[in-house]
Amino acid sequence: MSVERIGPPMVAEEREMLRAFLDYHRATLAMKAEGLSDEDLRRRSMPPSALSLLGLVRHMAEVERAWFRRVINGEDIPLVWSDEGDFQVAYDASTATRSEAFDAWQTEVAHARRIEAAAESLDVTGRHAKTGEQVSLRLVMLHLMHEYARHNGHADFLREAIDGSVGA
Repeated sequence: MSVERIGPPMVAEEREMLRAFLDYHRATLAMKAEGLSDEDLRRRSMPPSALSLLGLVRHMAEVERAWFRRVINGEDIPLVWSDEGDFQVAYDASTATRSEAFDAWQTEVAHARRIEAAAESLDVTGRHAKTGEQVSLRLVMLHLMHEYARHNGHADFLREAIDGSVGA
């Protein structure tokens, strides 16, 4: 199955623009993992680092869950792979499978989209668990774009090391 990545609009209202850029970055991560075996997806960047494409997907599932469900929606739920809030745990994908990681990630993305769509405005706030500060949906969407952009850069290098694919 081919990943469809739609470029963000050049002109749009703020919310539509944020939504489009976030979905663009989500699709980019999926494209970087497209067509690879579980073994390829588990390949580490450089020992002792646990960083792998599958680890990035797992990490982003945790990030989506933490910011949208726990912060904005106020759900009292543990993270997917670590109930102690250690996002780094997700990077260790040494025994993970594509289906396990992608199912969790896609589930969290679907929750995030529902939460964002149901919010009255980007000014809706939730409480940051560690600091207790109010956090707006706007900040969460911008933060997620930053997270994806940063990790998609890592994904570029990981994919190139696996099979030489570059770009996009």
